[in-house]
Amino acid sequence: MKITTKNSISLEKIYKAQQNIKGVVEQTPLVFMKNFSERYQAKIYFKREDLQVVRSYKIRGAYNKIQSLTKEDLKNGIVCASAGNHAQGVAYACQKLKVYGTIFMPVTTPHQKIDQVKMFGGTFIEIQLFGDSFDDSQKAAIEFCTTNKKAFVHPFDDLEVIAGQGTVGLEILNESSSSIDYLFLPVGGGGLASGMSTVFNVLSPKTKIVGVEPKGAPSLTTSLKNKKNTTLLEIDNFVDGAAVKRMGELTFEFCKELLDDTNTICEGLICSTILKVYNENAMVVEPAGALSIAALEDYKEEIKGKTVVCVVSGGNNDITRMEEIKERALFYEGLKHYFIIKFPQRAGALKEFVVDVLGPNDDIAYFEYTKKHNRDKGPAVVGIELDSKDDFEPLVERMKQKGFLGEYLNEKPELFQFMI
Repeated sequence: MKITTKNSISLEKIYKAQQNIKGVVEQTPLVFMKNFSERYQAKIYFKREDLQVVRSYKIRGAYNKIQSLTKEDLKNGIVCASAGNHAQGVAYACQKLKVYGTIFMPVTTPHQKIDQVKMFGGTFIEIQLFGDSFDDSQKAAIEFCTTNKKAFVHPFDDLEVIAGQGTVGLEILNESSSSIDYLFLPVGGGGLASGMSTVFNVLSPKTKIVGVEPKGAPSLTTSLKNKKNTTLLEIDNFVDGAAVKRMGELTFEFCKELLDDTNTICEGLICSTILKVYNENAMVVEPAGALSIAALEDYKEEIKGKTVVCVVSGGNNDITRMEEIKERALFYEGLKHYFIIKFPQRAGALKEFVVDVLGPNDDIAYFEYTKKHNRDKGPAVVGIELDSKDDFEPLVERMKQKGFLGEYLNEKPELFQFMI
C-alpha cells in the first residue's frame, strides 16, 4: 500500500458516500473499446461518466456534500463556483433536495453549459457570471458567501466532495472482471483524482495511476516541480473542465502522494481525440473528458498487453465549438497550414497557383486577398488543408520555386491566433 496523506479519508467514508448518492446518481458503464484496444495492443476500457445524469461525474461530489450540510445551512441556501460541470451537479442536487443555490460561473463558460445548469436547477438556482476564469468566479463566490452567511460547496477541495468522486473508483473495481494495470484520470482541481486514487490505493494498489492535465493549465505538474502548491499566472481556458490556476490544498496533498505519474496533453491532441471518438465510436466528449484517452498516445509502448481504464469525465461539449476543435485538430496533425502568398499582379496568377503549386489532394480552405497598394505582388492569406502531412514539404518547395511563398503563419503564434 502506498503512503497516505495526513488529510486522507477512509474507504468507509467513500462507501458511505456511495450510499448517500444511491438513487440519484447513475452507475455508469465500464465499456471495452475494441478499436482503441486494437490500436494500442492492450485491453482498453472507458469509464463512461459522460453518460452520467448531468453528463459528468461532478454530481457525485456535489450531491454528497450538499446532503451532508446542516438544516440551517440548507435553509440559508448554498453557493458554488464552477466552469460548468460542478455547477450542473450542484443545480441538479438543489432541485432534488429543494435547496436554493447561487452559482458563480466564468463569463467565458460555453453557453451550452449555462443552459444545462438552468435546466437542471430550474427555479432553485440563480446564475451569476463573473470573471474570465474559474478562479475569478470562485473568489467572487466566497466573498458572496461571507457577506450573506451561506455555505460554500467547493468543486474539489472538500473531503465530502472528494469522497463522492471516489465512488467512480468503487464502481470501476466492482465492474472490472480482471486486475487493472493502468488508470488514466483527468486532473483539474484534483477532486476526482484524490477520491479515486484513495480507492485504488487500498483496493488495487498495484494499479499505476496517471493524472493527466491540459498543457495550457498544468497546475499539478507545476506544483510538483516546485514542491509546493503553486498558482499559475496564466492559463489556457480551452479545456474549461480542467483549467484551474491553482489546485486545492487538500487535493494537491492527495495527488502528490497517491498518483504514480502525471502527464500534460497539448490542446491539439485533445481536439484530435474528441473527433476520433466521435467519428469512430459516436461519443460526444468535452475537452476535459478526452484528456485520459489522449494520454494513451504517450504511453502506447508502456501499455502494450496491459489492462487500461480511462475515465471519460464528461460529455458537455458545446456544438458551436466544433469548428474550433476541428481546426485545432488539423493544425496538430499537420494537415492545416496558413501562408501569406505573394500573388503577381497579372492575369492568370491565381490559376497558376492552383494548377502548378497545389497538389492533387490539396484544398484551399481559407482565402483573403486585399490589394491596397501599387506593388508588383499582392499578398493574400491562404489556408490550405492537406490530405497527408507528408504533402507539406513538397508544397512549400513548389511555392518557393514559383515565387509565391511569403510567410508561413503556423510558426507565428501572434499572427496565427487570428486564424483559429
